Amino acid sequence: MKTVRLKAFAKINLFLDVTGVEGGYHTLDSVVTTVDLFDTITLSCRRDKKIVLKTGGGLYFVTENSDNNAYKAAALYVERFGVNGVDITLNKRIPVGSGMGGSSADIAAVLKGMEKLYGCGADLKAMADELGSDSGYLVTGGYARLKGRGEKVESLDIDKKLHFFVITADGGVNTAQCFKAYDAGEKQAAPFGADELVAALKDGEIKSEAFFNALYAPAITVNPNVEKAYDFIASLSPAAVAMSGSGSSVFGIFDTIELCEWAKSKAKYLFKNTFVLESLTRDEMEKKSAFFKNIYTPAEEV
Repeated sequence: MKTVRLKAFAKINLFLDVTGVEGGYHTLDSVVTTVDLFDTITLSCRRDKKIVLKTGGGLYFVTENSDNNAYKAAALYVERFGVNGVDITLNKRIPVGSGMGGSSADIAAVLKGMEKLYGCGADLKAMADELGSDSGYLVTGGYARLKGRGEKVESLDIDKKLHFFVITADGGVNTAQCFKAYDAGEKQAAPFGADELVAALKDGEIKSEAFFNALYAPAITVNPNVEKAYDFIASLSPAAVAMSGSGSSVFGIFDTIELCEWAKSKAKYLFKNTFVLESLTRDEMEKKSAFFKNIYTPAEEV
């Protein structure tokens, strides 16, 4: 039986602005990077067409398999290419409702795993885009600029290593509710555009005012715990602070990992879900997620 194991990496939005509405969906302009927080996904070929999903990790348990995006990704691949099914074990580490792209990362990883197992020559980005806004980007990851619903991906030549202390506020943020609050509320203009942030990062600089999220104000109306996390991180004097996605994760950027660990120690008794993370380029993500290294050795078919 063929088996593959993959890491499905999270992302952080360094900049996010809402640019309009198209086809009933909000369009965005966002600068993102992958980070070294990941779900672990193991896929094994089946001899029938069934897809069996098991989940764990202490953060999320699926009650209806077919509602899970990892399941949907496998089902799309099976339907599109007529291949056999797959057993999926999904170990969650990326919190649900965190704004760090956990379900999108799972979609990308499952599709990559299915392609590794069955080798049908799939256009993985196009398939991922059918299932989730950031999923196509997370097939390759790294620094990128996303536009539209997230399907327009421009890879960015940035190698600046960013060190993050992240708090995922209790309660999460429902994306639909956040956008509803955005539509109803006063719009906040970005002090600088995405171009300024990209230019600064390419120069190896942290321009604190350029980190921005237009969804922060509506997110704190949906979940006030987001503001508590933001204010706490801001009190620690990071180089920059902002929210990822539609929440509920807030990040501070510090000069070193040691400072991030110090910040985490300060939050120890105040917040449940805290992380010390680093940005990953495309090459770094590929090396760390590899099907071929460390965590994955192809099993011989039986």
